[in-house]
Amino acid sequence: MPYPTDDSRDRPWVMRTYAGHSSAKASNELYRRNLAKGQTGLSVAFDLPTQTGYDPDDELARGEVGKVGVPVSHLGDMRALFDQIPLHEANTSMTINATAMWLLALYVSVADEQAEADGRDPQAERAKLAGTTQNDIVKEYLSRGTYAFPPAPSVRLITDTIAWTVLKVPKWNPINICSYHLQEAGATPTQEVAYTISTAIAVLDAVRDSGQVPEADFGKVVGRISFFVNAGLHVIEEICKLRAFAQLWDELCRERYGVTDEKLRRFRYGVQVNSLGLTEAQPENNVQRIVLEMLAVTLSKDARARAVQLPAWNEALGLPRPWDQQWALRMQQVLAYETDLLDYDDIFAGSHVIETKTASIIEGARAEIAKVAEMGGAVAAVDSGYMKSQLVSSLAARRLRLESGEDTVVGVNKFTSTEPSPLQAEGADAIFVVDKEVEEQAREAVAAWRANRDDDAVKAALEQLTTAAGGTENLMDATLACAKVGVTTGEWAGALRSVYGSYRAPTGVTAASSSGSSAPGSETPDGEPTELEQVRERVRRTAEDLGVSALRMLVGKPGLDGHSNGAEQIAVRARDAGFEVIYQGIRLTPAEIVAAAVQEGVHVVGLSILSGSHLEVIPAVLDGLARADAADIPVVAGGIIPPADAEQLQRLGVHRVVTPKSYSLTGIMGEFVDVIREVHGLDADREAAQA
Repeated sequence: MPYPTDDSRDRPWVMRTYAGHSSAKASNELYRRNLAKGQTGLSVAFDLPTQTGYDPDDELARGEVGKVGVPVSHLGDMRALFDQIPLHEANTSMTINATAMWLLALYVSVADEQAEADGRDPQAERAKLAGTTQNDIVKEYLSRGTYAFPPAPSVRLITDTIAWTVLKVPKWNPINICSYHLQEAGATPTQEVAYTISTAIAVLDAVRDSGQVPEADFGKVVGRISFFVNAGLHVIEEICKLRAFAQLWDELCRERYGVTDEKLRRFRYGVQVNSLGLTEAQPENNVQRIVLEMLAVTLSKDARARAVQLPAWNEALGLPRPWDQQWALRMQQVLAYETDLLDYDDIFAGSHVIETKTASIIEGARAEIAKVAEMGGAVAAVDSGYMKSQLVSSLAARRLRLESGEDTVVGVNKFTSTEPSPLQAEGADAIFVVDKEVEEQAREAVAAWRANRDDDAVKAALEQLTTAAGGTENLMDATLACAKVGVTTGEWAGALRSVYGSYRAPTGVTAASSSGSSAPGSETPDGEPTELEQVRERVRRTAEDLGVSALRMLVGKPGLDGHSNGAEQIAVRARDAGFEVIYQGIRLTPAEIVAAAVQEGVHVVGLSILSGSHLEVIPAVLDGLARADAADIPVVAGGIIPPADAEQLQRLGVHRVVTPKSYSLTGIMGEFVDVIREVHGLDADREAAQA
């Protein structure tokens, strides 16, 4: 979006809602409705199989198709997704990382087809395409988990995409370096700034060192780098964080990369405010949370977001309905068009409070950037597990502050009495539920697509791709060739996996501390045992009753859901409570979880799912345990699970269901002990007598 002149009213930011579900056709209808309501940009949410490089009929895609976004398996799906939406006029953000090159190739292919159908030159029309591919794989290893390949090949894919777009699609932002999920994973403002800038350094160095962009054009590469940030409720701190980002970015571009054009050094960022900070308890409070967080990224003109997308008030309950997304859009429109926010220069310029806090964040970020550089840069700090363990520890400390009451979350750990919410009066209809037939329809559709294409052309394109992957040429042209002949998402990613192999990122759990800077003691100030110490004692006694040295817990993440923050925090707190913890990270099949539970001889299995696939993958784990003669191992489920689904899971044999309402991790540990004692017939009277 063009910047205004100094003497004009600031232009509104690009207004988006993050949307996509079920199928390309259904999502297209939603996009066209949203655009008709005044939305000025599209933000595409892809489902987890698409994000991680699997087709709908892959085993790992079970239960995940169309749940958290739209499935796009091939060129036909991309055509349907943007039907009647002229791409040369659109501004499209695609939240896609591991498969960003592939989805961009599909997008460009559809734009080419639209140009040809209208009698326009496809090459000339590519120069008009505007939008963003997120394409930041580093944060996927740290927080969101939708990586597909090891770090080094992933950086190559990013590099090739950037080099190709800067030369061929010059208005496109080929990467949206993303601090958003770092904050959700526990990052402090200093860590968020430091790790994001470190990622930017790794990316820009890789593009520069690849030699694909002439030195004279490298400023254009820097100018196309954009960012995607988070904004929490510490409004002043968030404003200072963004001003710190802008100052450090300008400094980096000048000093490290020699960019003299001020416009190319602008810190260009889009934002979605904190979705995981929304509460299931008293969800109507989320409305004011969203508005306050939006103010943090719009009040300061010198660090104002150029694109904003807001979550809906009920995202902690499930998928929002179109009306809920409309409400989020209207919040932006009221701020931009009804207030005088855009009439003034930066209202914080010269504020000693803002400048002091900004300087503090900059100083801390510089020190952390230097530490990451000493390790060899962001990729090396991912491989070593350093950055991940720092985030897990930081989030654990935040959780302790919440549970102790040091931090207040209204409606969760304070002011919990409430009247029934009229916003939820519709019951189960208060959220959008994806039709159960969507996955089967997608499986059938991708099979039909494969049956009706030129197999020889597909084979030749995939061979071209694997040959290029094994060499040094830019992979974008080979990827475009695959897109145009009908290769599927799973086939494209599978070809690259055959060359690059698979990867499992460090979990950060082993090196993490749950206590941050202040370890929880064994006694309260009045000399009584803390809740955690009481649970530790129960864990010890229960192990003694069972005749084992320690209780063993398996924490599992079945399916493709990579949001591992909750699972990691459960694993850390369980370890602190005295359990032996088996946690192998994300993206496990039900069969792998069952095998680990049996081989490790665990006393309880905890399954964490936030993607909505709980009714598919959890029963598969229960069935697997039964077939392995291990049905006596109890299962506890956690995640965003509506009450009706929780009841169904318990009827199927799940012993407990915990949701974000259960904010006390130590209390959850007590429930794990309860479950183990119940299953083994260790009654409460016996436990009380021992105590």
